[in-house]
Amino acid sequence: MRHSIRLNETTTTETECAKNCWKCRFFAGTRTVLVHIRKHTGVGLVCAVAYFDPGNWGVDLQAGSEYGYRLLFVVLLAGLFAVFFQTMASRMGCVTGLDLASHCRLLLHSRPKHTLLWRWLALYPLYLLSEVAIIATDLAELLGSAIALCLLFPKLELWHGVLITAFDVIILLALGDPLRGTPVRMFEWLIGAMVLAVFICMCIIISRVDIHWGTAFQGYLPSKYIIPNGALFVSVGIIGATVMPHSLFLGSALATQDRVSTAHCRAFPKAEASQSNSDDVESEDGNSEVKELTTRTSLIQHLKTYPCRLWTWICEAFKVPPPSSYATVAKRHSERENNSYAFVVAHVYHGIVDVAISLLGFAVLINSFILILASAVFYYGNGLTGENAGKDAAGLFDAYDLIKDLVGPGAATLFAIALLAAGQSSSIIATVAGQAVSEGFLQWRVSPVVRRLLTRLLAVIPAMVVAIAI
Repeated sequence: MRHSIRLNETTTTETECAKNCWKCRFFAGTRTVLVHIRKHTGVGLVCAVAYFDPGNWGVDLQAGSEYGYRLLFVVLLAGLFAVFFQTMASRMGCVTGLDLASHCRLLLHSRPKHTLLWRWLALYPLYLLSEVAIIATDLAELLGSAIALCLLFPKLELWHGVLITAFDVIILLALGDPLRGTPVRMFEWLIGAMVLAVFICMCIIISRVDIHWGTAFQGYLPSKYIIPNGALFVSVGIIGATVMPHSLFLGSALATQDRVSTAHCRAFPKAEASQSNSDDVESEDGNSEVKELTTRTSLIQHLKTYPCRLWTWICEAFKVPPPSSYATVAKRHSERENNSYAFVVAHVYHGIVDVAISLLGFAVLINSFILILASAVFYYGNGLTGENAGKDAAGLFDAYDLIKDLVGPGAATLFAIALLAAGQSSSIIATVAGQAVSEGFLQWRVSPVVRRLLTRLLAVIPAMVVAIAI
């Protein structure tokens, strides 16, 4: 009897130990996953922004209003193409420690034979094409943000929205340069917040629209309907609007950063000498009254010097930045070494997972939501054309008006907010990508604010012409 009691106690103890062991493993595994998410999440969200910019909104609305759910397969196919190219760019940056633009320069700038021909016929034209593509992208994002402002504030004219959006360079003053040193979390947090804003707004809008989900999911299957009736041209437009070259340049540059080290770059300038002096005084021995008096004095001095420090901070934003963390003075690939094996093992897998999840979980879903929304309210609904529903392409203004009439003003406002967040985040990404392109191809470094001003000045003129013409 005693033996059986001891045996039962032993079995119970082993069961409790096993449960505790599983709990410990679960919590340890969860902690490890959260640590990796905190360190490695960011690049994927930043790169995903380029794949649902206002240009994608326009072509997705056209596809859904003209062909219903049938072109969802093309959206998925374009997303898979984007994942493939973006992960390849991320792997290249992680393994080699150089971005795509720098690789082009090392490959084409100092060729042993016909050096000038390679530069003027290959390197420089490739750089110009990249810059023109970025400026054209910024033009679409400028118009998209201006349209969003006009939707939110109906009294504004389109050219008013263009002028207001043109001054968003101030946003970059509050951000650190993500191409210098370790990642700047403020930059990634802002972009991530905008991505989540777009995603949440689209989810709320979709939840309020009557959608035939069975028919919608059939749209992800390949169909022969893509070829006839002009759907092929819209399909090419979807793929062209989704796969963005500037995102490949930026993704390869961000993949070179060390995200495992505990050191992080500051997004703002370091504290002034007065603050450090006050910290030293506070750390010294003394009574509380002296410490309180010292604290008040340092606070007053801090407030008095605030305008000077603010002016210094603004001036620093316009200065030429130092070389990026991946910059190299080598002229050929043979003159430099790739990253260490330990660095690659610590970064490459997590980087690929981050990019794939961000693109499939945000970019593809958001583009699908836009197309599904256009299909539900235009192609399968009454639309704005009555009996001719499905024959005319819908635009951003049409979508806003119809959502406001059928779903409600709240959903229409969310639609405009999502469009504004998509335009602004894509515009910031295009600016940073332009930095990576100019520094990689030509080793030309320029402040993000100056870069933003140059890009916007080139985009504002045609945007104003289009806005006034409309």
